[in-house]
Amino acid sequence: MGYVIDPPAIATLGVAGSEDRFPVGRIFCVGRNYAAHAREMGGDERDPPFYFMKPAAAVVDAAHAVAIGYPPMTNNLHHEIELVVALGGGGSNLTEAQALQAVFGYAVGLDMTRRDLQFAARDKGRPWEFGKAFAASAPIGMLQPASRIGHPVGGMIMLEVNGQVRQTSDLSLMIWSVAESLSFLSRYEALRPGDVIMNGTPEGVGAVVPGDVMRGRIDGVGGIEVRVE
Repeated sequence: MGYVIDPPAIATLGVAGSEDRFPVGRIFCVGRNYAAHAREMGGDERDPPFYFMKPAAAVVDAAHAVAIGYPPMTNNLHHEIELVVALGGGGSNLTEAQALQAVFGYAVGLDMTRRDLQFAARDKGRPWEFGKAFAASAPIGMLQPASRIGHPVGGMIMLEVNGQVRQTSDLSLMIWSVAESLSFLSRYEALRPGDVIMNGTPEGVGAVVPGDVMRGRIDGVGGIEVRVE
């Protein structure tokens, strides 16, 4: 059997200490997972977790410094620094312990957001895809295997733009831990190897413009550098 068109390329991420690559399947994103950011966006930190998705084609391999283009149809492109989880296992109705066993590794990522389009869709009760799920909206740094770094539950998460700190917090301030978010998500959708979960951003989100350089870091996980063109 052949294909009537060439199959699209598989999105992959680099893995620290290995020449092998991690194939990306689905991308789930946890919304408003830091209390200060939830308040910043007009939410209530006591709400249960909610999720939205990006296509695998949104991934930019940012194992090294990379550039992304400023996307069309927006005048308000925002940065959101996040802890990224890559799954090597899966399953439904996972306990928190089982959820952590499914984790292959961690990375630093950016959930780039066309905020004006997101808010316009939200205000009309429409889906967020044009605000969140566009090309190059998910730069992700080098994956660090959990077998090497463990499962981070604390440590600084920060992002600076052109050398000025915009976002800074601690992983311990996530409302829902990685284990809790994965366990909760697995009630609604069977998780699979290759799934990637972006675990929410702290306060301080803001706009970037062409020429800006974003540098982010999570203690014990690594860093990311992305230039907007």
